[in-house]
Amino acid sequence: MQARPTEAESRPAPATSPDSPPPSSSALQLTGLTRRFGHVTALDGIDLTVNAGQFMVLLGPSGSGKTTLLKLVAGIDRASAGSIAIGTRIVADQRLHVAPERRGLAMVFQQYALWPQVSVLANVVYALDRLHLPRQESRRRALAMLDRVGLVRLANRRPPELSGGEQQRVALARALVARPAVLLCDEPLSNLDADLRERLRAEIATLARENDTTVVYITHDQVEAFALADRIGVLQDGRLVQCDLPESVYHAPATPFVARFTGVAGELHGRVAGRPDSAGRFLVDTPNGPLAASGPAPEPLGSAVTVLVRPAAARLVPSVDDDSGLLSRVRDVAYRGHGYDHLVELADGTLLTGVFAEQRYQRSEEVRVRLDPSGSFAYRADASA
Repeated sequence: MQARPTEAESRPAPATSPDSPPPSSSALQLTGLTRRFGHVTALDGIDLTVNAGQFMVLLGPSGSGKTTLLKLVAGIDRASAGSIAIGTRIVADQRLHVAPERRGLAMVFQQYALWPQVSVLANVVYALDRLHLPRQESRRRALAMLDRVGLVRLANRRPPELSGGEQQRVALARALVARPAVLLCDEPLSNLDADLRERLRAEIATLARENDTTVVYITHDQVEAFALADRIGVLQDGRLVQCDLPESVYHAPATPFVARFTGVAGELHGRVAGRPDSAGRFLVDTPNGPLAASGPAPEPLGSAVTVLVRPAAARLVPSVDDDSGLLSRVRDVAYRGHGYDHLVELADGTLLTGVFAEQRYQRSEEVRVRLDPSGSFAYRADASA
């Protein structure tokens, strides 16, 4: 139960902080945000700005700090250090903690969190109660939002009578109807089947952008992150290791961890054999043969590197037709409807997974793998994961 705010908490927060004034265009700003549990640091000095109307996705594995960060923004947990600003209003720092209900936020959970004993309409109207609107206006706005999510026909039903996807749309309508400053989403689609998840993903993105809603959305699903985000922040062990456009996260991962977590077919080991060209590509000698990779080439020549390869960067060609590329052998094949994914073993035993081709290569067939340097990222062999 949230304690009643103190007098200091109830006063309007100052528009600026002498330590970290948030820019006027930002809807949410985190500065040095840290959360410790005893000797464990769950969040380590997070600096993050989310601009108004932006769809920010925080991506990371379990234990990376995603949910902890969301709880701090929502106000249901307190930071060990740092500050949180919503718009120009500081809502949390070492002296101040504004209660969750006074932050102007809304949240969508994995488990819907609907009132089962009242109607769908009543669930949505509930979100407007704190605005003290006339009853008819609350009802009008709630019905309009239910219409937006395609559920106005179910307004008088109770949540247990709805499917999982319908319940999550009710939760989304309830979150958006009060026009929150920021919408927080805690992996809201993780309990749904794949087809429904894809459809609701599109609905969430459309509704958020139509309403010009600022969204902070957490997930461990890379496909979901790239489909939804204006920007992606990748979390690793409580640290924000990259925050960028989705295209930049995919095509220029800042660390080996970011590359691996956002999808690689495999990794090769070798040594730098040439200087970068104007496109930042350079030659790497590997036990399987030379290849071109991208990234800042470690100095000096001969430095050991690990090359991480995106599945889309690997292309199979018949070995009898071509002597370019890396000699390899097909170990397994999986049909994907529009073509085939291949598990390929290189000469030194390195495996590449998910190598797509429209034609099917046979198991044990000898092939060559051509690697696109724009999707082959080289990092120092001693770089942290």
